[in-house]
Amino acid sequence: MEASSSSPAGPAPGPPPSIPPSGDQAVWADVSPLIAAACADLQDGELVHGENFSLFAAMSALEIMDPKMDSGIERSGYYSIDEAIEDGIAPVPLSLDRTHDIQLTLDVIDHLFSREATWHKGHTLAQTVFTCIYLMKMERISSHAVLNSFCRILRATCNSVISVVSTARTHEEEDLFTMSFGLPLNGEGDDKCLSVLNSVEETISRQLRACKSQALSKKKTLEEFESLQDNPELEEGYCRALLCRLRFRKHFHHVVTCMRKPQGRGLDLARKHVTSCLAELSLMLKSQEFLKSRSDIASQKGDESCTTASGCRPIGFDVSLNSRLLSPAPPRAVQILAWSDAIRYFEKLLHDLDIICALSLDPVLENVLHFIAQFQKSVPDLVPRAFLQTLLVQDGKLYGRDLFCDVISRALSLPDIIGDKEFQSNEFVVQLGQLVINLLKILCTNTAWQRRKLGKSLQDWSTISIQLELALKREFGETRNVLADENMCMRVSKQLLVWSQEHTYWIASRFLILGFELDLYSPSEYCMVYWYMHVVFIKLIEKMQLRILASNENSRRKGKKKKDHSKDSVRDAPFPPSCLLLQCYVLLSEGLSMLLAALRKESKSFQLPSVFNTEQERFMQHFDLLQKAQIPECITYYSFQEAAAQAHMADVMKYDFFKEIQKIIPSLKGSFASEPEKLAELRQIEQVAEHNRIALNIINHVGASDPKLRVSFEFTHHPHFAVAVVKRS
Repeated sequence: MEASSSSPAGPAPGPPPSIPPSGDQAVWADVSPLIAAACADLQDGELVHGENFSLFAAMSALEIMDPKMDSGIERSGYYSIDEAIEDGIAPVPLSLDRTHDIQLTLDVIDHLFSREATWHKGHTLAQTVFTCIYLMKMERISSHAVLNSFCRILRATCNSVISVVSTARTHEEEDLFTMSFGLPLNGEGDDKCLSVLNSVEETISRQLRACKSQALSKKKTLEEFESLQDNPELEEGYCRALLCRLRFRKHFHHVVTCMRKPQGRGLDLARKHVTSCLAELSLMLKSQEFLKSRSDIASQKGDESCTTASGCRPIGFDVSLNSRLLSPAPPRAVQILAWSDAIRYFEKLLHDLDIICALSLDPVLENVLHFIAQFQKSVPDLVPRAFLQTLLVQDGKLYGRDLFCDVISRALSLPDIIGDKEFQSNEFVVQLGQLVINLLKILCTNTAWQRRKLGKSLQDWSTISIQLELALKREFGETRNVLADENMCMRVSKQLLVWSQEHTYWIASRFLILGFELDLYSPSEYCMVYWYMHVVFIKLIEKMQLRILASNENSRRKGKKKKDHSKDSVRDAPFPPSCLLLQCYVLLSEGLSMLLAALRKESKSFQLPSVFNTEQERFMQHFDLLQKAQIPECITYYSFQEAAAQAHMADVMKYDFFKEIQKIIPSLKGSFASEPEKLAELRQIEQVAEHNRIALNIINHVGASDPKLRVSFEFTHHPHFAVAVVKRS
């Protein structure tokens, strides 16, 4: 509490009335004199607080009587639903004119559609969908078949979506999404919402067929069938507008229900409903022209802000209705998505869900990680990411079917130990299985959370790799190579170590790459980032090659019929495409880091001294989590500083990293001919290499020290690898 001492003293207040005790355990004390004394004595900015009050507590405190923080201070809207109903803002029927009633019903449906999309984007259910009085008091609209069936299935769908997001725990990104605030989410009869909707849909479909028959025969009249409204000329348009909205709601409910089925059993059926949803969305867009032509022009708002297809303001909503339920957080201003934006949101949502439904449920972990990384490139919203996570991890199993210890054994190319009880109960296998579960969950979060959690998980992956290595040395000595006569225990231990190290470096590489997507790096820091990426990619290739070598050796052992078999054929096997693609990343990272280092050294560019921190401090800010996990070992800021000091433009021209990439790309295009995503990635890499090679030749020809030379880096062809742009001032 605060007060100004400059205010004139008023007459002394009279004694307050006594407050009677409300029970045997309750004792009230009158603090009015204390408050009056504090108001007279406190200056602006001062407050009365207890001994345990701190600045940290002040950050999370709610200030009473502050309109921005106290949700109950402002007297706006209605205090209760009953008060709003008595005031007539949600009449039933919506209008005594049947034609106007259908118009208003469509506006309510469209506005709920916009509010549902807004809720999906992270706002509270209380401030979006449940600002509708009809939804809050469903018993009032039992006589209105269309609105009742729509609201009932909408409520059931919202409840299912909350369940999915809560199970996936992706709501930690936006806590308010799953808070129900005591709203009526579970209504009696909601389990029969589909049958109720189907009945209404069938009735309107008969009316639409009757309209078509009337138009063809020109004999039937409006009185011969039960119409939606009183104008025969508008009947068909209103029937079509209502049907596409009701059918979209039905199919979307089916999508959510089918995708929640265990072990991915409903994915094929969900895809069919996704196709139907997209078709109904298209029909909803087509109905907009008809609805606008029938609405009151004076009440229409601009297309960019209207939340209904007609452009009219809906009835039956009050934004302040549930404001007093938001006690866990201060009230927030909610900008409802426009109806056209809501259409686009649901189109993208359905496309994302379709991609998830098309997943082959392959138990190969490498393919699963690749799928998630590709899926995240489209920047999916919270709901599809929650569905993906609940599909991947069910009851501690992959897709709810495969134990993660078996997933690991497949990754090690050791099918003989799948289902082996001793392997499943191994301490390291159990820990690695839990780490894989956590990794899949992390990869399904948004980009910012994903990078943060990946960085923190590196410590766990690094620790278990160290523990595995120590156990291996303790049990089998220093032997690290694959031996012909080694026992199964030794082989499994070695391959577990290599596999865990490979995934540790894969996580580190993704951690670094996500920094570009979040715009965390400034141009003056590109040199150190690409240098660190180059080091990590090299270690990743090294571990991948060791795993592939061990896998080939296992295959050779399994199919071996002759005693003498040379291992040279295994060791001399050509690089697999995945390693060659990584080699392109290595060359790109090394080429860019050396080019930037040479420019820093010879042209004094990309050196932006900061008054706030040094380059070494920025190095630690970006790579501290990697350094703590010792990824890679013995790599410090001084290693980068030494490498950057030795870079020269002549060396960059000599090694010609970008030309080497262009030599690798043709063979990779053949290997990835059946994978369009990989081919698109190769085209981007090829463009980056070509443009950087041209820029490098220009810089070398003009001279990096030329004062008129201006070099900048842009991400025009690839989101993670920059292209040098050379200009002369």
